[in-house]
Amino acid sequence: MTKTDIRPVRLPPEKAAAAAHALAQVRSYLAAHQDLAEITVTVEDGEREPLALPREAVELLAGMLAHLGAGRAVSVVPSDAELTTQQAADMLNVSRPFLIGLLEAGEIEYRTVGTHRRITASSLLEYKRKDDQRRREAADELTQLGQEMGMI
Repeated sequence: MTKTDIRPVRLPPEKAAAAAHALAQVRSYLAAHQDLAEITVTVEDGEREPLALPREAVELLAGMLAHLGAGRAVSVVPSDAELTTQQAADMLNVSRPFLIGLLEAGEIEYRTVGTHRRITASSLLEYKRKDDQRRREAADELTQLGQEMGMI
């Protein structure tokens, strides 16, 4: 497996507005044509060449347009991609030493390549999903305690 190069894409404001407009068109089309497994788009390259895309790819594109249209950066990472500890830390928005602690505590699966740790994107996303769930449960518990104490 090769090292994954994650390059986030962020659009300038004028292109973000165009992405938001395109998102509305894509969502509308998908909603109106729910039975289509393949979507054909026309490429405006002077020849108006048709391009057939799997519905799942268009749905992924819609998700990317939603983030880009809101001004957020987007990266596409294959689920089996192997990430460096720095890339994984960046994806979790934590420091590299904190991530190393999670790895050593067994919170996230990884493998070593020589002296380097590699984390699959799927392992990292599984940890994030579980961590988000724990965080939601803790917030719900605090809300319930606050209500019981009459603070909310």
